[in-house]
Amino acid sequence: MDLLLKRGQDAIEEEKYDIAIEHLTALVDHAPDFTEAYDVRALAYYRMGLYGPALQDIGRVLEKNPQHFGALAGMGAILEELDQPEKALEIYRRVLEIHPHKPDVLKAVKRLEKVVEGMAL
Repeated sequence: MDLLLKRGQDAIEEEKYDIAIEHLTALVDHAPDFTEAYDVRALAYYRMGLYGPALQDIGRVLEKNPQHFGALAGMGAILEELDQPEKALEIYRRVLEIHPHKPDVLKAVKRLEKVVEGMAL
């Protein structure tokens, strides 16, 4: 499991997302309860612009661990890219309940609050 996970992570770092997905798919096929494989594969799908499969994998992660702030943050990013700022903001706020000092999520919340709630005068 560790070898396939490492190969998938290395392929993502090298921006070889299709190869990463191959390794991580082999891993989830052999270890379907290993949620980290789904989380990393979701990242590869996201980087390829394949939001549907990314959200499916994030869903698998959250089924096992609803407090997985990395998966939630990924879901927020996808929802933001899909032009669903209200849903993205809701998800980012959930992330901050778990990890209140995550800088990129704090920035996203501030950015989306301006979009969703309007600019304060």
